[in-house]
Amino acid sequence: MLDIKFVRDNPEIVRENIKKKFQDGKLPLVDEVLDLDAKNRAAIKEASDLRASRNLLSKQIGMLMGQAKKDPSKAGEAEKIKEQVRIDAERLAELEKLESEYAEKIRRIMLLIPNIIDPSVPIGPDDSANVEVERFGEPFVPDFPIPYHTEIMESFNGVDMDAAGRVSGNGFYYLMGDIARLHSAVLAYARDFMIGKGFIYCIPPFMIHGNVVEGVMSQSDMDAMMYKIEGEDLYLIGTSEHSMIGKFIDQIIPEEALPQTLTSYSPCFRKEKGAHGIEERGVYRIHQFEKQEMIVVCKPEDSMAWYEKMWRFSVELFRSMEIPVRQLECCSGDLADLKVKSCDIEAWSPRQKKYFEVCSCSNLGDAQARRLKMRVRGEDGKMYLPHTLNNTVVAPPRMLIAFLENHLQADGSVTIPEVLRPYMGGIEVLIPRK
Repeated sequence: MLDIKFVRDNPEIVRENIKKKFQDGKLPLVDEVLDLDAKNRAAIKEASDLRASRNLLSKQIGMLMGQAKKDPSKAGEAEKIKEQVRIDAERLAELEKLESEYAEKIRRIMLLIPNIIDPSVPIGPDDSANVEVERFGEPFVPDFPIPYHTEIMESFNGVDMDAAGRVSGNGFYYLMGDIARLHSAVLAYARDFMIGKGFIYCIPPFMIHGNVVEGVMSQSDMDAMMYKIEGEDLYLIGTSEHSMIGKFIDQIIPEEALPQTLTSYSPCFRKEKGAHGIEERGVYRIHQFEKQEMIVVCKPEDSMAWYEKMWRFSVELFRSMEIPVRQLECCSGDLADLKVKSCDIEAWSPRQKKYFEVCSCSNLGDAQARRLKMRVRGEDGKMYLPHTLNNTVVAPPRMLIAFLENHLQADGSVTIPEVLRPYMGGIEVLIPRK
């Protein structure tokens, strides 16, 4: 969310940014919010003038009432002034109500106006215009056919989609045996990997209040993703970033406590509206999964350096598990409204002979901090807004697709890379049950 003062001083920059994001339907919001801002500031000024006038008139009333003891005519003058005070009080009440109404309307519109994107973001209408920046590891296609990922899992008696469908419906799964163990091993390894990078491990709340949801994500994302608990002001988190950033709501952070670097485990719950073709079936696009996340709260001048570090952590993690990946720069039209800059880390799929998303790294500037009223007290005592960033460490159900395809052998076995063996009881190869 932008600062209204920035919109007031730079309306053309805001309009141009909306055009770059291919959201021309939002252009009228700029004039609308500027008009409301002008009315609000006029109401605030009039109210301030009335309060100052009330103080002067109150002093006059006191003085006239004192003089009325000697000159009764002064009492009449005092009554006239009291009547003016009464009229002014009624107008002041109207103005205070107007201020609240204007402020709420301004806030609602400001939630819809997208954040200013970084100049380095490629311009394009949707994810088809995202730009490959760099590849890490050589993608390969083996000389034997690779089954669909659920078929690989089923060869280990490792997944039961039918039972999950009977229990919970589509978009859920049972992981079993070696596949369930591999799932947990990846999460444990990712946790220790991030702790080794100096991040503090955290298990956050899995449900959050509506004001936190509004603070960490755009309204459209909220409606498309979040499950609400009926009858309560609670939402199931779509990612632990939501409650991790929410941890700092209404807080003043001492500057010496920055950066805050946290890595968190959580289950995630998503409606997952969108494409549901063959490649989105199985455990690719699901309503419930588990995830290791990383978030950073830092000084504004440090956020781009952290952005670079964070996506490279993901690359390092996946390469340590011998999975080829690439970095894909997200274009303007593919950025959520709060994001300044974002990239995806995509893993190689030998079966599909293409890459697919496994991590997403984002710099949100001060947008979340402004919405959540997070502040930093500088060494000079002045307050400023920190920047927030987030990135997927690993989300195993989807990541398992890349893992199984890249480590599958011709005989149906799956090799376990060295870094995961301590978390798999020393097992080097998974042998199919079927």
